[in-house]
Amino acid sequence: MAGSDKTHWDRVYAQRGDDELSWYQRHAARSLALIEACAVGKQGAIIDVGGGASGLVGDLLSNGYANLWVLDISARALDAARDRLGAAADRVHWLVADVTAAALPAQAFDVWHDRAVFHFLTDAAQRAAYVERAFASLKPRGHLIMATFAEDGPERCSGLPVARYDAAQLAAVFGDAWELLHTEKERHKTPGGGTQRFRYFHLQRADRYGHDRIGDDAPSWM
Repeated sequence: MAGSDKTHWDRVYAQRGDDELSWYQRHAARSLALIEACAVGKQGAIIDVGGGASGLVGDLLSNGYANLWVLDISARALDAARDRLGAAADRVHWLVADVTAAALPAQAFDVWHDRAVFHFLTDAAQRAAYVERAFASLKPRGHLIMATFAEDGPERCSGLPVARYDAAQLAAVFGDAWELLHTEKERHKTPGGGTQRFRYFHLQRADRYGHDRIGDDAPSWM
């Protein structure tokens, strides 16, 4: 399953600098704004999934957030992020793990953030495992902020196929245990000067499962 292949992602980060990755943003302004809109307070627990190369954790620290976790499948990506933060890296919990199999604390997080991980999970079993991990580790009524390639976004990235989403498609995957509160699109200018169309989603976890399935199998458009 290449979307969660540690060897693949270590190779990507070894061969390219952060600013050579197509999805890279020095400052994840839209993600930060959506997280702040959750109003969880500066002590709220926030996990950034796939956040190794992102500048988001630095922006969150600068804005006074004090309970931060960063998860990435690539140890190389996390090493680069720690080096970039310097001494401030000691204020962050770092976790090298495949999010679809990660051992995360139960009902621990107020906000789960993911920009550009979920769309690499093109297998239905991977997606189901991801949704289960997110549900189990978020507090009841916790927030999930996610950005994937939009319905008119790229079909491949970093040598891998991706799944693209509009609001209805993402809601079908996540199922009745989640409420979709907001969605918006972004035209991301890549470091190389190209354009990628992303769609952001803000979902909220239910108090409990809405039914005996968290999400549906992959629809025909996957």
